[in-house]
Amino acid sequence: MRKYLIRYKPFLLFLGTFFFTYILLTFLYHFFLDSYERGNVDAITRLVAQNADAVLSGFDKTVFIKEDSKEPFFTLYFHQKGLVRIVEGCNGISLIILFISFVVAFSGNLKNTLLFIFGGSLLIYVLNVLRIAILSVLIYCFPSQLHLLHAVLFPLIIYSVVFMLWIVWINKFSKYAK
Repeated sequence: MRKYLIRYKPFLLFLGTFFFTYILLTFLYHFFLDSYERGNVDAITRLVAQNADAVLSGFDKTVFIKEDSKEPFFTLYFHQKGLVRIVEGCNGISLIILFISFVVAFSGNLKNTLLFIFGGSLLIYVLNVLRIAILSVLIYCFPSQLHLLHAVLFPLIIYSVVFMLWIVWINKFSKYAK
C-alpha cells in the first residue's frame, strides 16, 4: 500500500487539493447565499443581471430587467417580451469555483496563481454576462431552439474556454510547466 501511495503521490495531492479547495469555496459560497433572506436575489446574481441588461441596452433600448417580487430571479425583457430568467445558477460562480479549484490544485508560484485566478475568473464572468445577453437575443429570434442554445451550445462554448484556460495554466504557469 505504501508503495502505491508513494508512486501516485502527485495525483493524490492533486485530488486532495482540488476537492479540499472545491468543498471550501462551495461552503463559503453557500454561506454567502444563506445570508440572504429566502426569496431575495443575491448580490452576484443581481450584478450579472444588471451587466447583461447594460450590454444589451447598448444595442437596443427596449431591453430591461425586472426582479420578481416573490421568487429570487430577474426576468430579462427584449422588445417587451420576457425572454430569460436570471437565477442564482446563472451567475457563473459555480464554474468559477471549479476553475479556481483546478488552478489551486496545480498551483505555481503565489503571484502567478493569484493573477491567473483573478484574470480567469474575470474572463469567465464577462463571458457569462455575454452568454446571457447573446442568448436572450437568440431566443427572441429562434424561440424553438431554446434547448439547443441554452443547454448545448452555450455550455459547450463556456466550458471549452475554461478547459483552454486550464491547459494554458498547466503548460505555462503551474509547477509542472516545462
